[in-house]
Amino acid sequence: MTHQSHGFSRNPSLGIESEPLPDITHDAVVVVPGIMGSELRDTTTNKVVWGLSNARWLRRAWFSRTGLVPLQLTPHELAGDYGRITAPRLLTTPAWSPFFNGFEPYHGLLNTIESVVAHPDAILTFPYDWRLPVSAHARALAKAARDHLTRWRNHDAHTAARPAAVDQREARLVFIAHSMGGLLTHAALTLGGDSDLATDTRGVMTLGTPYDGSVVAANILNAIQGAPIPLPHNRLATAAATMPGVHDLLPRFLCLEDGPNVRRPTPSDISDLGGDKDLFLASQTFFDTLSQQPLPRLRPVAGIGQDTVQSFQLTAGVVYASEYNFRTDNDGELKRDLHGRPLRYTSKGDGTVHRKSASPVRRAIPVYAQHGALASGKQARRTVADFLVEDDHLGLDQADGGLGLNLPDLVHPTTPWDLTVTGTDDPAGLTCTIEAVEGDYTKPARLQADGDSRLRARSTVPHDGLYRVTLTSPHSPELTQLVFAGPDSLDPRDE
Repeated sequence: MTHQSHGFSRNPSLGIESEPLPDITHDAVVVVPGIMGSELRDTTTNKVVWGLSNARWLRRAWFSRTGLVPLQLTPHELAGDYGRITAPRLLTTPAWSPFFNGFEPYHGLLNTIESVVAHPDAILTFPYDWRLPVSAHARALAKAARDHLTRWRNHDAHTAARPAAVDQREARLVFIAHSMGGLLTHAALTLGGDSDLATDTRGVMTLGTPYDGSVVAANILNAIQGAPIPLPHNRLATAAATMPGVHDLLPRFLCLEDGPNVRRPTPSDISDLGGDKDLFLASQTFFDTLSQQPLPRLRPVAGIGQDTVQSFQLTAGVVYASEYNFRTDNDGELKRDLHGRPLRYTSKGDGTVHRKSASPVRRAIPVYAQHGALASGKQARRTVADFLVEDDHLGLDQADGGLGLNLPDLVHPTTPWDLTVTGTDDPAGLTCTIEAVEGDYTKPARLQADGDSRLRARSTVPHDGLYRVTLTSPHSPELTQLVFAGPDSLDPRDE
């Protein structure tokens, strides 16, 4: 008689059953972080110049006169001598920057990847100096990936895992890249000098990569000459004006409103708003070449549901950014209303990169998350795991019913500030907490309806430092964002 258990039958004639095999990949994985996602060290002083999170370091970096000077490119570096700054590892602690908001470290992503690879040695991380142009790292990443694949194919764990692969094929490469890291991966696979690397790559997953750039980069550069702004924004603008990497993130799509027309920014526009004309021209030339080289086997993840600037007007050298974009028909003509005015569309994004820029192909996977937390979020990590084990489906359905989280760029201790939740006007079931990254300070934020499908909470924090705001809901993915509390003026003690 066949034994019945929980509604299914087991055939006793099968005899001794073997243990099921774990769902893992035998491929080699390369993790490429985004802008500001690598720790930077100055070899002339042996000091970390980016990547520490304690409150005193953040205060010195953003509020002292010389805090970000080590990040500015020197004349020698602008001429191509890149030896002064090294990138020893991926970001290991939470970090904060104006405009970009907070950056979460990559521990969660790496732990997820480690859980589905045959051995930890199958993972390579590629930290890099994100101040430099994307083109400066393409060959280095291509060589590192090739060497990694060669080592892994000779690894005992690869030999043991290979029989479970389809047709017992050799391992190939899988790139998991966040933000700017996706642009670097594209350059390495197509312009990196290894013509076989793309063939040896099974797939590329990018998380919030600005393929067409981001208006946030224009805001950053404009802070040096725009309306009165907090000190950290000016500090970043001064440093960013020397950085080719920031110029590589400038928007290259139809986003500049010019009277009745909308056009792409020109090098002269970038110069007018505070950037470097020559750096942007070099970036344009590079991306014109890169755009002719399709990225093989791409699966992009795009952050959605967060208010994101997507266009701007430039008036007397000042950028006025807006949270809407413009579309064209297949012939390239701008879509207009009956009066000939350009139609405006709001698609949102991850707070830094709008959805269309992060979605160069139609198979983009939508995830509700802020840019700096996109790679560390649970939804994206599950999607990465599915991709690594060669699951063909497009990931979890995360496009409906999501919430958005908006925080100030910078707050001051003991001074009230507002946080906003978009996508609902009902606080029932929502939990919002503010927690110090260092120390044991935790405080709930009381959400109240603010009309127009929004909730608002007024809060304060007691002292300088980095804080994590977490929003949880039974019907929407968890959202987190970092906010920095700093002084409102320069502290002479930090000089």
